Amino acid sequence: MSDADYIVVGSGINALVAAAMLGRKGRKVLVVERSDRVGGCLRTEEITQPGFVHDVMATTVVLFLLSPAYAALGRDLHARGLEIAGTDTPTAVLMPDGRAAVFSTDRARNLAMLDGLAAGEGARFAKVMDGMGANAPFIFSLLGGSLWSGGMFKTVLKETWRRGPRALASFFGEALETARAHLETTYRSEVTQALWAPWVLHTGLGPESAYSAQMAKVIAFAVEAAGCPIVKGGVRNLAGAFVRLIEDQGGSVRTEADVEAVTLDGAGRADGVRLADGTTLSAGKGVICSVTPNQLYGRLLAGKPMPSEVSDGVAAYRYGKGDMQIHYALSQPPRWKTSGLDKVALIHLTPGLDGVSRAANEAERSVLPAVPTICVGQPTALDPSRAPDGKAILWLQLPEAPRHLKGDAGGTIATPEDGRWDAATREAFADRIEAILTDHIEGFRETVLARRSYSPADLEALNVNLVGGDPYGGYCGLDQFFIWRPFKGSVNHGTHVPGLYHIGASTHPGPGLGGGSGFLLGSALK
Repeated sequence: MSDADYIVVGSGINALVAAAMLGRKGRKVLVVERSDRVGGCLRTEEITQPGFVHDVMATTVVLFLLSPAYAALGRDLHARGLEIAGTDTPTAVLMPDGRAAVFSTDRARNLAMLDGLAAGEGARFAKVMDGMGANAPFIFSLLGGSLWSGGMFKTVLKETWRRGPRALASFFGEALETARAHLETTYRSEVTQALWAPWVLHTGLGPESAYSAQMAKVIAFAVEAAGCPIVKGGVRNLAGAFVRLIEDQGGSVRTEADVEAVTLDGAGRADGVRLADGTTLSAGKGVICSVTPNQLYGRLLAGKPMPSEVSDGVAAYRYGKGDMQIHYALSQPPRWKTSGLDKVALIHLTPGLDGVSRAANEAERSVLPAVPTICVGQPTALDPSRAPDGKAILWLQLPEAPRHLKGDAGGTIATPEDGRWDAATREAFADRIEAILTDHIEGFRETVLARRSYSPADLEALNVNLVGGDPYGGYCGLDQFFIWRPFKGSVNHGTHVPGLYHIGASTHPGPGLGGGSGFLLGSALK
């Protein structure tokens, strides 16, 4: 008897979705996780002071709530304790001179806000969103569907018939536009441009990246539709609901089970895994690995022969910018000097489009940005249970952190000669961020009870799939995305080993909490 029909290696969002989808079909699933807890980037801890509950990495679940995975599993997850907290003001931008824009989930309110920034700005935004609405079924099928499939072929053929070949070519040409081109030609206000420019960073791109305009439009469409919600009590509760669902379906989850190898039978088919302690676990139907390519091919299949196109693909696979997280425990909610920000879920602090571009370029050149883009989350504005009564937490993400260090664009921080992050560099960079916060929040330093920072190296230490602190499973540029993710010869989520499947942020449809690859594979397997 096999230990399971399918063994799932890793327990991030894609692994949990795949396991739950297979469990719905009556398959016995075993999830094995090397850490002492499930969830991957779904990690919640009291890391500053007791009673202050922080999402260490991922926090916003808008992509999950809009995903096919949630449509299929949401009711079951809510029945097992999942609760969502939101706000009608999901995002805002705040510039150094105090100019700001607060974006809501109400179209009429947004149009009025934008018209206040520049005459006709609301109409220009409405035109973009109306176009997104008209194209949404096709766009989301491309972004989240199984690309190498008969269904996708029919979808593209249908669109070719409906639009005509020339119009479809025009659609794809527009989809390749950069965010800079789109924002500068569409909007007149620097504040409007600044509102959307930082969001492309959350897709692993920069303002000058091909198809970054399309991703900015997708995010604007999603945020207006569903906001930037979080999980009540912490994102760990989403992982916990999945575990209960998987166990109720007859599956099981094992933590502190470090997989060191995928085992193959005499015919070369994946038939199980071997743990670091020597334990072997057998899978009757297959093994699913939610890991990065270097983990799958460099560790779990180490020493096993592989085609040259796979070994070449692993060698050429690139990782993107790192990420840095800073968490604050505060004695009171932040008193923003600019009004209207107290209930906003995520605020970007940035000098604007050029500032985002400059900081992203500095990070890509391995230097600390002089003025980084700062994403400030206010979880206690949505979920007061995250802190003791009257107190608050802040969740900060810096999506332009170098994976390796060659210097400081600001010229004030000495970086290690070996290029590796150390505690001194991390805290000095966090001090730079705190100085910017102090400019915008009344008496900020006096309210700080504790601060906890995580450099890209710290994040990789927490999760080996965050290579160099890259939270997106690899560079998300066009040449390493869609049908070319992770490799140019990749076909959906199969590998060259029969019975071995690859999911996670390094595979189509890429990163985020939508659980897309787990859903696609879990739906396809029998």
